Amino acid sequence: MLTAPTETHGYQARLEQKQAELARVLRNRNDIVIEKSADQMDEIQYASERDLAICNVDRDSALLRQVRAALERIREGSFGICIECEADIGPRRLAAVPWAARCIQCQTEADRREQDGSRDEDSAGA
Repeated sequence: MLTAPTETHGYQARLEQKQAELARVLRNRNDIVIEKSADQMDEIQYASERDLAICNVDRDSALLRQVRAALERIREGSFGICIECEADIGPRRLAAVPWAARCIQCQTEADRREQDGSRDEDSAGA
Protein backbone atom coordinates (compact mmCIF):
# COMPACT_ATOMS: atom_id res chain seq x y z
CA MET A 1 0.00 0.00 0.00
CA LEU A 2 2.39 2.71 1.22
CA THR A 3 5.71 1.81 -0.33
CA ALA A 4 6.58 5.13 -1.95
CA PRO A 5 9.00 7.15 0.20
CA THR A 6 6.90 10.29 -0.13
CA GLU A 7 3.85 8.44 1.22
CA THR A 8 5.65 6.99 4.25
CA HIS A 9 7.82 10.00 5.11
CA GLY A 10 5.12 11.67 7.22
CA TYR A 11 4.44 8.43 9.10
CA GLN A 12 8.14 7.80 9.56
CA ALA A 13 8.65 11.25 11.08
CA ARG A 14 5.74 10.74 13.49
CA LEU A 15 6.99 7.28 14.44
CA GLU A 16 10.53 8.52 15.02
CA GLN A 17 9.18 11.33 17.21
CA LYS A 18 7.09 8.84 19.21
CA GLN A 19 10.09 6.53 19.53
CA ALA A 20 12.24 9.34 20.95
CA GLU A 21 9.47 10.38 23.35
CA LEU A 22 8.98 6.83 24.65
CA ALA A 23 12.71 6.24 25.02
CA ARG A 24 12.98 9.46 27.04
CA VAL A 25 10.07 8.45 29.29
CA LEU A 26 11.45 4.94 29.82
CA ARG A 27 14.86 6.25 30.87
CA ASN A 28 13.24 7.99 33.85
CA ARG A 29 12.42 5.17 36.27
CA ASN A 30 12.45 7.14 39.50
CA ASP A 31 8.86 6.10 40.26
CA ILE A 32 9.91 2.45 40.58
CA VAL A 33 12.29 3.09 43.47
CA ILE A 34 11.35 1.18 46.61
CA GLU A 35 10.70 3.71 49.35
CA LYS A 36 10.59 2.79 53.01
CA SER A 37 8.58 4.55 55.67
CA ALA A 38 7.91 4.04 59.35
CA ASP A 39 4.20 4.54 58.65
CA GLN A 40 2.45 1.45 57.31
CA MET A 41 -0.11 3.53 55.40
CA ASP A 42 2.73 5.35 53.61
CA GLU A 43 4.29 1.98 52.74
CA ILE A 44 1.01 0.85 51.20
CA GLN A 45 0.71 4.10 49.25
CA TYR A 46 4.32 3.81 47.99
CA ALA A 47 3.74 0.21 46.92
CA SER A 48 0.57 1.19 45.08
CA GLU A 49 2.33 4.05 43.28
CA ARG A 50 5.23 1.75 42.39
CA ASP A 51 2.84 -0.87 40.96
CA LEU A 52 1.20 1.79 38.83
CA ALA A 53 4.61 3.02 37.63
CA ILE A 54 5.60 -0.54 36.69
CA CYS A 55 2.37 -0.95 34.70
CA ASN A 56 3.13 2.31 32.89
CA VAL A 57 6.66 1.13 32.07
CA ASP A 58 5.27 -2.16 30.74
CA ARG A 59 2.72 -0.33 28.58
CA ASP A 60 5.27 2.16 27.25
CA SER A 61 7.79 -0.62 26.54
CA ALA A 62 5.20 -2.55 24.54
CA LEU A 63 4.29 0.59 22.61
CA LEU A 64 7.97 1.29 21.90
CA ARG A 65 8.34 -2.22 20.45
CA GLN A 66 5.30 -1.58 18.22
CA VAL A 67 6.73 1.74 17.03
CA ARG A 68 10.10 0.15 16.24
CA ALA A 69 8.33 -2.66 14.35
CA ALA A 70 6.41 -0.07 12.30
CA LEU A 71 9.67 1.72 11.43
CA GLU A 72 11.10 -1.63 10.34
CA ARG A 73 8.04 -2.24 8.14
CA ILE A 74 8.66 1.15 6.51
CA ARG A 75 12.26 0.13 5.76
CA GLU A 76 11.07 -3.22 4.38
CA GLY A 77 8.33 -1.65 2.28
CA SER A 78 5.49 -3.50 4.01
CA PHE A 79 4.15 -0.56 6.04
CA GLY A 80 0.39 -0.17 5.71
CA ILE A 81 -0.20 -3.86 5.01
CA CYS A 82 -1.88 -6.04 7.62
CA ILE A 83 0.52 -8.64 9.05
CA GLU A 84 -2.28 -11.20 9.23
CA CYS A 85 -4.49 -10.92 6.14
CA GLU A 86 -2.12 -8.78 4.00
CA ALA A 87 -4.93 -6.35 3.17
CA ASP A 88 -4.28 -2.62 3.16
CA ILE A 89 -4.63 -0.93 6.53
CA GLY A 90 -7.01 1.99 6.13
CA PRO A 91 -5.47 5.47 5.95
CA ARG A 92 -7.69 6.74 8.77
CA ARG A 93 -6.45 3.92 11.02
CA LEU A 94 -2.82 4.69 10.16
CA ALA A 95 -3.40 8.38 10.75
CA ALA A 96 -4.77 7.60 14.22
CA VAL A 97 -2.39 4.75 15.09
CA PRO A 98 0.66 4.87 12.78
CA TRP A 99 2.23 1.84 14.51
CA ALA A 100 -0.80 -0.34 13.70
CA ALA A 101 0.32 -3.72 12.36
CA ARG A 102 -3.16 -5.06 11.60
CA CYS A 103 -6.24 -3.85 9.80
CA ILE A 104 -9.15 -3.06 12.07
CA GLN A 105 -10.87 -6.42 11.46
CA CYS A 106 -7.76 -8.48 12.28
CA GLN A 107 -6.96 -6.28 15.30
CA THR A 108 -10.48 -6.75 16.63
CA GLU A 109 -10.11 -10.52 16.26
CA ALA A 110 -6.64 -10.47 17.92
CA ASP A 111 -8.03 -8.45 20.83
CA ARG A 112 -10.89 -10.92 21.18
CA ARG A 113 -8.48 -13.89 21.22
CA GLU A 114 -6.30 -12.15 23.80
CA GLN A 115 -9.31 -11.37 25.97
CA ASP A 116 -10.57 -14.96 25.70
CA GLY A 117 -7.10 -16.22 26.64
CA SER A 118 -6.98 -14.07 29.75
CA ARG A 119 -10.43 -15.30 30.75
CA ASP A 120 -9.23 -18.90 30.39
CA GLU A 121 -6.22 -18.15 32.63
CA ASP A 122 -8.48 -16.51 35.22
CA SER A 123 -10.84 -19.49 35.35
CA ALA A 124 -7.96 -22.00 35.48
CA GLY A 125 -6.49 -20.24 38.50
CA ALA A 126 -9.80 -20.25 40.37
